[in-house]
Amino acid sequence: MKNKNSGLKTAVILTIIILGLLSTLVVINSMRSETTNETSVGKLPPTEGQPLLGENDAPVTVVEFGDFKCPACKAWGETVFPELVDDYVDNGKVKFSYINVLYHGEESELGSLAAESVLKNSPDVYWDFHKGLFKEQPSLNHDALWITQEKILEVASNFPSIDVEKLQMDIEQQSAIEEVNNDAELVKEFNIQKTPTIMVNGIMLEDPFDYKKIKSLIEKELEGGNK
Repeated sequence: MKNKNSGLKTAVILTIIILGLLSTLVVINSMRSETTNETSVGKLPPTEGQPLLGENDAPVTVVEFGDFKCPACKAWGETVFPELVDDYVDNGKVKFSYINVLYHGEESELGSLAAESVLKNSPDVYWDFHKGLFKEQPSLNHDALWITQEKILEVASNFPSIDVEKLQMDIEQQSAIEEVNNDAELVKEFNIQKTPTIMVNGIMLEDPFDYKKIKSLIEKELEGGNK
């Protein structure tokens, strides 16, 4: 009888220990899932000379590394970006910057050259042109050739303040190649592996579509800045 009771007690103790270990693992995995959605890089890419939306003295900076050929970038711009603007950019808490990524070769470079030219010569309509070019991205076959000089000039013609002839000349002469190359260097420096990549001050997000996480990082930075 003693042996039976002793064996039963041992089994109960082992069960309790195993359940305790499992609970600990669940907590650890939960904590990991929360922290691995962000990586601290310690600094922000320089925003001087980059397109900026919002107040220059905003306490928090959000940077997107994006590619006009990237369907995820288009989706981010149509879903998360408007919320970010409404919640934080329009009230002066956040300034937003965009850095070109050239993952799709010549088309990506062509779109970037055009955008940089518009930024330099018609900065008041840069973001409208930016959205207009993304809007032309095919919904079904984004890998198809679509960023062409003709398409760029067609988009630009919708904005009277853009000198279309000047834009065409800039594209053909690659007048903004230095700015495009600078962006390419930033992509290397910050080891950007995918588009879009979103950074909040010095923190890079794993999931750019996790707007709840973006908001929490912004709020954390705003609280830190107010201390």
